[in-house]
Amino acid sequence: MAEGVPQPVLIVGTGLLGTSLGLALRRHGVEVLLTDRDDEHLRTASSLGAGRPHAGEPPGLVVVAVPPDHVGPEVARALVETDAVVTDVGSVKTAPLRALEGVRGIERYVGSHPMAGSERSGPLAASPTLFDGRPWAVVPHETSDPAATEAVTALARLAGASIVRLSPEEHDLAVARTSHLPHLLAVLVAGRLADAPAEHLALSGQGVRDVTRVAGGDPGLWEQIVSGNAPAVAGLLTQVRDQMDVLIAAVTSGDRGPLGEILEQGVAGTLAIPGKHGGPSRPTASVFVSLPDHPGELARLFADAGASEVNI
Repeated sequence: MAEGVPQPVLIVGTGLLGTSLGLALRRHGVEVLLTDRDDEHLRTASSLGAGRPHAGEPPGLVVVAVPPDHVGPEVARALVETDAVVTDVGSVKTAPLRALEGVRGIERYVGSHPMAGSERSGPLAASPTLFDGRPWAVVPHETSDPAATEAVTALARLAGASIVRLSPEEHDLAVARTSHLPHLLAVLVAGRLADAPAEHLALSGQGVRDVTRVAGGDPGLWEQIVSGNAPAVAGLLTQVRDQMDVLIAAVTSGDRGPLGEILEQGVAGTLAIPGKHGGPSRPTASVFVSLPDHPGELARLFADAGASEVNI
């Protein structure tokens, strides 16, 4: 069932998000049209079954899934050239909205942002389950048509996501806090490893891998993301810098009082993080399992976990 989603859906951009969305919609029989400046990406996405190349048919809904610097112009183009509802899946919302001032049909535009992705990019990294259970921000502006907002909400639900309704300003501060700042701090930590002696790196454990995992993202893409959300990111970086000064002073002086307070605040922050697929935070516990060193033992453990409806 694709109730509430105007069809056909035209997806502009067949990278990871655009192709994954096409695959997710096709699961429900939605007619999906695809377009991309990269002919190879378009052919790949089409061959994967994400939709068929756009041949000029008028769309009912346009999804702009292009790099951040191009979101505003592509949304404007869609509003001017079609009568469709238009959304985007970019990670910044206020910057594209500013670029749309005076554009005809702006009431048909509703921003959106699925909180899903991967360090990998391109259509070959796509999956129809990418959005399942993930938060998807629906971000109407002050003049958005309520019917357009409902259409974008229906699109996100059909893709399998859970809806979070935010204003553009709230959205950009939220992603600065939960995505953009963590990425930059991971980059700083990873940067300390680039020229480290081999004997230092030999001691690398899971902790440093956890902290630096997202630092492997595409630098060109992240330059666009951070620049597009500069005010919110800069404000949070300033807060971190102030706390870093306190931390440096505490470590230098050996004063455990401030050091302990910062460490306790970190524990409180980890406890506030929602469950893996969003929603309220849930208590977790570590379970240690000793496995015999025999073929098939790990597969048996995973099968038992699946039978118990535990997600690994």
